[in-house]
Amino acid sequence: MEKFTNLKSIPSYLSLQNIDTDMIIPKQFLKTIKRTGLGKSLFYEMRYDENGKIIQDFILNKEPYNKSRILLAGKNFGCGSSREHAPWALSDFGIKCVISSSFADIFYNNCFKNGILPIKIDEQIVVELSEYSKRKKEIEIDLEKQEIKYGNKVIKFEVDSFKKKCLIEGLDDIALSLEKTSQIDNFEKNIKENSPWLLKND
Repeated sequence: MEKFTNLKSIPSYLSLQNIDTDMIIPKQFLKTIKRTGLGKSLFYEMRYDENGKIIQDFILNKEPYNKSRILLAGKNFGCGSSREHAPWALSDFGIKCVISSSFADIFYNNCFKNGILPIKIDEQIVVELSEYSKRKKEIEIDLEKQEIKYGNKVIKFEVDSFKKKCLIEGLDDIALSLEKTSQIDNFEKNIKENSPWLLKND
């Protein structure tokens, strides 16, 4: 997983509330088990018309927002089903941070497992940040200091220390397991030496 430290970007702003995971990545794109290739289908029903033609007015289809790495969203972002394809699609599109006043719990936790930083912040701050989106001005995320920097302001945000460590060090669930390889090897060696009958098949 890509390490997350500092991030600067012109943010995109979706003011809609209760954007669910089916809106983020519709069900017809859930057949794949790959984490790549889903970015083109992100917010599919908002980005394309019924003929599959790009809707030019949708924010993520316009410059410079089609290159945004930070997404500002309305409250209760990521509600609905628990599909992990939602953060996969966001990440593949290039979104590495989502800022909202509230998230659905499963989506929130899935973000950390897929290299995305979800930031919970007061709704008024989201509105302030949206002005930087409209003016096409960059904002900065400093995960180490847990700060959002915009204009002359610096706003602190909270994040679980373990989840923060995983993002900074680029550790997903597989990498966390591999960190314990030596302990696993020692455990198996101990079983073989002291309780070999546990390894026998019936």
